[in-house]
Amino acid sequence: MTPDIPGSTRTRVPGTDGVELSVAVLGSGPALVLLHGFPQTSLMWRLVAPALAADHTVLCPDLRGYGASDAPGATGPDTYSARTMAADVVAAARALGHERFALAGHDRGALVAVRAGLDSPDAVTHLCSLDVLPTLDSWDILSGVRASVAWHLYLMAQPPGLPEAMITATADAFFGSFLDGWGREGLFPADVRAEYLRASRERVPSIVADYRASAGVDLEHDAADRAAGRRLTMPVTVLQQDWGAALGFDAAALWRAWAPDLDHRTVAAGHFMAEEAPDVVVGALRDLLAR
Repeated sequence: MTPDIPGSTRTRVPGTDGVELSVAVLGSGPALVLLHGFPQTSLMWRLVAPALAADHTVLCPDLRGYGASDAPGATGPDTYSARTMAADVVAAARALGHERFALAGHDRGALVAVRAGLDSPDAVTHLCSLDVLPTLDSWDILSGVRASVAWHLYLMAQPPGLPEAMITATADAFFGSFLDGWGREGLFPADVRAEYLRASRERVPSIVADYRASAGVDLEHDAADRAAGRRLTMPVTVLQQDWGAALGFDAAALWRAWAPDLDHRTVAAGHFMAEEAPDVVVGALRDLLAR
């Protein structure tokens, strides 16, 4: 039996451009949307969403190109841009009756959340990012970092064809290396790990297209916003490992340039903090929602 978020009902709702998203829905009250990261699906919120569903309607979609959501062929650079994926999320929430909602994302989902906050500030009331920097800042930092830290970003940024073929040929080893390398031993139950690998194995072209967009069109969108002085106008919370100390940058200062109303927290948990330290994540989200 495929694992899912306890207490949720899964439904399919329209995003944009004819794409449908698979969304797990649970609870009642003001809406809170949770976006997953790589190489995962909405299942990553299984230890967080039920606690927050006590007083919120929690929506956990699989992003376009991931999990059980549609994965259109990449017909152009915008097919898997963060802007398109953010528009999907706003449309899906609206289709479920929520014009305004709080939004949290991990990893890739956090980048989509930031783009939604910049593009749709009237829809996003609060925003939380788990363990990334904004796209533009990430690439700036990586220019001075050893290649072994982010080799997969450079691989998936290459022109279509070779990255997809290489990853497909060794999909479980490729995706499993991040689950094992970024998470502590034994973090994922066997059925959950197997589901992440299955879901990723079946979505190699769209996952690569997502990463390729982050090295291209997403950078263009971020640069345009920075030049125009656009910022996140809602309360923002960021939870991160202490990458700044390790790699020599001030993470809070980078985030503050985008989010004046910022609560930046360095946490002891690893990258998959929603699964390693769900109580920490739930507590931070409750604090954010009270602001």
